[in-house]
Amino acid sequence: MSGVASPAAAGSVSDIANAVTNGERSAVSVVDAHLARIDDHEGAVHAFNLVTADAARATAAAIDERLAAGEDVGPLAGVPVAIKDNMCTRGVPTTCSSKILDGWRPPYDATVVERLASAGAIMVGKTNLDEFAMGSSTENSAFGPTHNPWQLDRVPGGSSGGSAAAVAAGFTPLSLGSDTGGSIRQPASLCGVVGVKPTYGAVSRYGLIAFGSSLDQIGPFTTTVADSALTMDVIGGHDPRDATSSTESFGSLVDVLDRGVDGLRVGLISEMTGGVIDGIAEDVLARVRAAAEALEAAGATVGEVSVPSSVYGLPAYYMVAPAEASSNLARFDGVRYGLRVDGPNTAAMHTASRTAGFGPEVKRRIMLGTYALSAGYRDAYYGSAQKVRTLITQDFDRAYADFDVLLAPSSPTTAFELGAKTADPLTMYLNDVCTIPSNLSGQPSMSVPFGVGDDGLPIGVQILAPLMGEPVMFQTAAVLENAQEDAS
Repeated sequence: MSGVASPAAAGSVSDIANAVTNGERSAVSVVDAHLARIDDHEGAVHAFNLVTADAARATAAAIDERLAAGEDVGPLAGVPVAIKDNMCTRGVPTTCSSKILDGWRPPYDATVVERLASAGAIMVGKTNLDEFAMGSSTENSAFGPTHNPWQLDRVPGGSSGGSAAAVAAGFTPLSLGSDTGGSIRQPASLCGVVGVKPTYGAVSRYGLIAFGSSLDQIGPFTTTVADSALTMDVIGGHDPRDATSSTESFGSLVDVLDRGVDGLRVGLISEMTGGVIDGIAEDVLARVRAAAEALEAAGATVGEVSVPSSVYGLPAYYMVAPAEASSNLARFDGVRYGLRVDGPNTAAMHTASRTAGFGPEVKRRIMLGTYALSAGYRDAYYGSAQKVRTLITQDFDRAYADFDVLLAPSSPTTAFELGAKTADPLTMYLNDVCTIPSNLSGQPSMSVPFGVGDDGLPIGVQILAPLMGEPVMFQTAAVLENAQEDAS
């Protein structure tokens, strides 16, 4: 089955912003062009739960008026952006792709939504996701699956598959996703775009509907590393409304992109590139090795490094994340907002609302998390998982004592067929085996496109860095991107 992938169709974030700011293009014309592409191909891709065409045109017209009056509207002037449908948008439905929130309109904007708007970006819609961000393929949505723009019978990855697909299809040059166990980096790899999971606390989570509060992080999808750096400069920084928001700053990421990697120490994670973790395809490993060679050719020193406890990341994650989800999703009870199914008493109403409102994967994780937190089992399961989490963090810290950045696959394989893994939850969970460790440690990582697999579908290489190590991560990513362009 053919695809509709065309990231270049949207243009780059910086090119659009410069053209609108300089008067070479109007914000209205930019939005109209992107909405036309959405009209042409959204039926095949289903990247969006909602396209906000009228509001986008109105915002674009207002930006044009401000520019005509001599105002500075910001570094993202006129740039269309798609927002994952688990981030609050004032007055605009925010569903988490779940029936239990179908039609709910938040009374406030998420901080990242505010910051994008203040920078001149224009929201054109809310993107599809695995329900409550629980999944690796965007097949768990209550509103139907998203299709990979490269090949429409393949998944785009998940849970931020709609956001990744929107950029890959050229619907927008920029989108936001959330990453709890790989939900930005894995779909970025499968859709051939750049995807960034920042340091935990570097980007505000205020207004992000929680899945796993100690793991969730918001980040961008773009077509270029420079566009992701520009977006991070806009959405990052301390937010007093988020108690976990970091007061530490790593400065402008745009300013580090031309530093190169001469003298940097790059470590290949042996557990993910040397056959210790099963299921990573050889064509994926070949691209990671090629990326290491490209960095070495650019002046970096490359070696292997062990992060031994990373092999336990998957089981630890599937204790910690469901436990936090069990707590976070208790608020969806049919009383305060969202779906309500009446019953003869309060308990029956709660049960009926949650039974009708939540899908199978969400119910599975709530039950798993509730069990892990139950009396007599909390220490054995949740407590043990937190100890493994500490070991993973310590192992990464030891690795970063010898290396500046680490390399690994972003996804074990290229995009698989829709329906291929839905019958076996464990098989689906294994898609995040390379990305989960960074969520458990809270450290940043990103996926950069680096060629294609044997099937002609995209492969992303994951770059990992220590806490607040975004600058060295982005300067490495810029070199990889240039090496890929030179080789193509």
